[in-house]
Amino acid sequence: MLHKLQNKIAALLSVPSDPHLLVAQCRALSRHIPILYCLLLVNTWAITAGHIHSLPIELGVYAPLALTMICIMRLLLWWRSRNLSPTPQQARRMLVQTNWLAVLLAAAFVLWSLTLFPYGDPYMQGHVAFYMAITVIGCIFCLMHLRSAALIVALIVNTAFAIFFGISGHPSFISMTVNTVLVSAVMLILLSVYYKDFTRTVQAQHQTQALSNENFRLANMDSLTGLPNRRSFFSTLHQLHIQTCLNETRLSVGIMDLDGFKPVNDIHGHTLGDRLLNQVGQRLQAVCDNRFFLARLGGDEFSVIISHPHDDAELLRLGEDLCAAIRVPFAIDDVQVQISASIGFASAPDIAADAETLFEYADYALYASKKAQRGHAILFSRQHHEEICRNALIEQALLTSDLSTELSLAFQPIVDITTGKAAGFEALARWHNPTLGNIPAGAFIPIAERTGLISQITLLLLQKALDTARLWPAHIYLSFNLSAHDINSPTHIRRILDIIQRNDINPSRLQLEITETAMTTHFDQAKAAVDKLRQLGCGLALDDFGTGYSSLIRLHTLPLTTIKVDRSFVTHIQDNPASYKIVRSLLSLSQEMGLDCVVEGVETGAELDTLRSLGCRHVQGYLFSRPLPASQLDTFF
Repeated sequence: MLHKLQNKIAALLSVPSDPHLLVAQCRALSRHIPILYCLLLVNTWAITAGHIHSLPIELGVYAPLALTMICIMRLLLWWRSRNLSPTPQQARRMLVQTNWLAVLLAAAFVLWSLTLFPYGDPYMQGHVAFYMAITVIGCIFCLMHLRSAALIVALIVNTAFAIFFGISGHPSFISMTVNTVLVSAVMLILLSVYYKDFTRTVQAQHQTQALSNENFRLANMDSLTGLPNRRSFFSTLHQLHIQTCLNETRLSVGIMDLDGFKPVNDIHGHTLGDRLLNQVGQRLQAVCDNRFFLARLGGDEFSVIISHPHDDAELLRLGEDLCAAIRVPFAIDDVQVQISASIGFASAPDIAADAETLFEYADYALYASKKAQRGHAILFSRQHHEEICRNALIEQALLTSDLSTELSLAFQPIVDITTGKAAGFEALARWHNPTLGNIPAGAFIPIAERTGLISQITLLLLQKALDTARLWPAHIYLSFNLSAHDINSPTHIRRILDIIQRNDINPSRLQLEITETAMTTHFDQAKAAVDKLRQLGCGLALDDFGTGYSSLIRLHTLPLTTIKVDRSFVTHIQDNPASYKIVRSLLSLSQEMGLDCVVEGVETGAELDTLRSLGCRHVQGYLFSRPLPASQLDTFF
């Protein structure tokens, strides 16, 4: 029992161990303790002035001056710390010092004030008692945030006061002693209640702040990979861009996209895909270390910010290191996954003037990398900037031009090499703008898809193509390209079906070409669309076959009539064993599945001879003809 009481008393008279409470106490005391020392100084010199003529110089001058110097030094120390944010260790050290000084200063002031008692008349003696009583109450108020110091001061002063004046035998002093002790006790009870409330408030604030910090961390962290997320990326990018502008340094952003990730999800499921993304994040972190800010923007897209001094060569090295890390096969359970990655970089202030433009240029460089150097890193250049400017002009022209008069079609023959005659023609879009001149389809079609104008263009050109094909011999078919936007929109498919049904042409003479990428975004919707086209009687060709990732997987689920082999497999096929084997396999596959096969991009007689030896029947390419206007097609009939 005694041991528990000793522990409780020790706890009351000691500094707490909670680091957050220590800091809060220190901050509160830095505002209140200067007031305490001012109170001591005012009261001390007030009582000194009343006794100055009757006191020896040691008590009337030297002692109060010494106490004053100590008070001023401590006052200045706490005053300077009022705007500082101490560490828990610093706060504990200051509070422990305050406890010890509470003992020393309380004892010193009590001893000095009691030594004044014999030198005064009854009025002056009453002043001493009043000085001690009012000062201890003021000190308790000022030390309310450090309970131990307040208790120490109260115990020392009240004990001395009670003993000295309680045994004086004077009724007024005894009454004052009882009154002071009772008031001090009430003050200490109130202080204890306030201190507990203060402690709970500090703890609640800490818990709230911890919860807020955790929420902030979760809001800025990608839960799958543990990397910073898109929100954190843009926040960091803006902050670093501001610092870059102030310091006149260089800031670069890289955006990375995984090549071949979607087929992994399609084949193995999203669970394995998520684990793959997690491993990708770990590999990227291993390459970046702590030198760069790495984030996952979403899906299979990652980003990196480089803010330390660097040049283009370092950016490319980093990009190639990141790409090389992703090219190493991933082992997930019993599955080995092979993917690659492309990355685009842009730098400020080299080209981009603000953070948003910097990100957009890096994204454009990524697009250029996937188009020209898939699996590698590329830097945003002046040429890319010129392309963006030209694309902006093309977009503006698309939005303001009379497309019905400016758009036209050219037709490239699809030749049956067993007869040497045209079996059909592929309709290819052409655009001549009065201001911009002739604009290649590869330049304006992607912009039309992005702006949503592609469906309008598709309907306009399909009507023109059907008007032309109606005049051809009945055995000649028309091949027409549909975009991903067309087949992924039920509304657009209905409009395409309406145009075909309104025109006086047998739907079996119409072959609609789609790319594999058009089937990957919303496969169920796209399949429903092509099913309707086949039910109408139209042929269905899968264009650029072999360049995608999941053609063989999707092939058996689509009502295809034709596959078109991309020209990348045909160029110099006679000298390239790999291309030879691929084309041979594709021709055999099409034959086994009962599909027609058209080989694109035939430009030399050697290529044609090789294809003929493989049993190929239908080809198209510059060897036979470039795309021609409708008026020049008679020679092929």
